Amino acid sequence: MVSLSKNQTVSLSKTSGNALTRVAVGLGWDPVKKKPGFFGGLFGGGSDEIDLDASVVMLDGNANPIDCVWFRQLNSKCGSLHHRGDNLTGEGDGDDEVIDINLTSLSTNVKYLAITVNSFRGQTFNEVDNAFCRVIDTANRDKEICNYQLKEQGPHTGVLIASLKRNGSDWEFTAHGLPCNGSTVEAMIPTIRQALV
Repeated sequence: MVSLSKNQTVSLSKTSGNALTRVAVGLGWDPVKKKPGFFGGLFGGGSDEIDLDASVVMLDGNANPIDCVWFRQLNSKCGSLHHRGDNLTGEGDGDDEVIDINLTSLSTNVKYLAITVNSFRGQTFNEVDNAFCRVIDTANRDKEICNYQLKEQGPHTGVLIASLKRNGSDWEFTAHGLPCNGSTVEAMIPTIRQALV
């Protein structure tokens, strides 16, 4: 398993040691813990719920969007991607949202899979802690291949956290951590396209 830094890229096949057929992208995050004390207690203290939404945008070689899997469309039109469902709070350990990808049934005109997280309610990443993205080989006992821990916070409402790029029969995972604005993944498309080509 490889932990990536921002803007690093790895070959998934080389890292996993075998050709991949089915993977899952797991994303997780926590609400920033508020400081205890008088004002913390006065305004609720503890941690708030953070409703982030994980999405995967499918794009062609010119980074034109083909399809998108998100909380409003849990399955891609081609049936290769499946979103397991929306987590409204960010509570709990491990993955908050998971998207399954069947690499073997993806159309050959899909060159990029852009993995995003955004705040539909408009909460900013200053309120988000411990955000991460990881790739799991679901055809090989759910072995984790690589992960990326997002370090930056900020006033933005979305992040292009990572992408998968088709390279012949292999896929490369790139950690982006690129801030975007927009409460839906659709609003982030111009920033995503610019980052990929």
